[in-house]
Amino acid sequence: MSTSPPKSSTRPRRVALFVTCLVDLFRPSVGFAAVKLLEDAGCTVDVPPLQVCCGQPAYNTGDRATTRAIAAQVIDAFEGYDAVVAPSGSCGGMLSHHYPGLFDDDPAMKARAENLAGRSYELIAFLVDVLGVDKVAARYDGAVTYHDSCSGLRELGVKEQPRDLLGSVQGLTLREMKTPEVCCGFGGTFCVKYPEISNAMVGEKSADIASTEADTLLAGDLGCLMNMAGKLQREGSTVRVRHVAEVLAGMGDQPAIGEPERS
Repeated sequence: MSTSPPKSSTRPRRVALFVTCLVDLFRPSVGFAAVKLLEDAGCTVDVPPLQVCCGQPAYNTGDRATTRAIAAQVIDAFEGYDAVVAPSGSCGGMLSHHYPGLFDDDPAMKARAENLAGRSYELIAFLVDVLGVDKVAARYDGAVTYHDSCSGLRELGVKEQPRDLLGSVQGLTLREMKTPEVCCGFGGTFCVKYPEISNAMVGEKSADIASTEADTLLAGDLGCLMNMAGKLQREGSTVRVRHVAEVLAGMGDQPAIGEPERS
């Protein structure tokens, strides 16, 4: 399975993968899928071993001192790469939109943060918008529906890119929800601070998913996917939940999110 070569250049790009905490701890297959997609598109991919959390939990709770310390580590780890790519709109948005403002009182660090911000991308947007990938050589037999995660959509403009690539997957039928852009209720620490509101929101989302009669739910952010998978399981739904990168990379036969690993 391979992606079509980049339109803009045949030379590989030196790309660093920002794995993200949730991918590292709960769904490593998303990281492997991201590497495969990037390599198939002509990139040389590194996974810097000293990378850490992007700092969203601290940032969202107002702890700027901890966030600055974390950001400094991330900036160090990812210097020297042509691009930094994350299979997550929220982590990609943190690097590209929020890091520079953490260092308004430190011109040298602010410049480094702005440099990183200018090289940071969400995975699918990078493939389509930067590398010019317009199709993948993958197959997935089934009907899928796609959830637009808030950060990817609203901060990074990720909307048509995954749908364009999904349109090239053999055997796949896309069935849109009525409100694919409505938040699933995860919101990082929001679901912990406001569990009743979060549960009501994901309940509305699960009903919208069911209305499509799709057998698989896809999205580009693992936090959203885990939140929706948990709700669907509690309701007894048989809808399978996967990261969009897994399907695009031809790894759709992996156990769905929330399912037990195969022995």
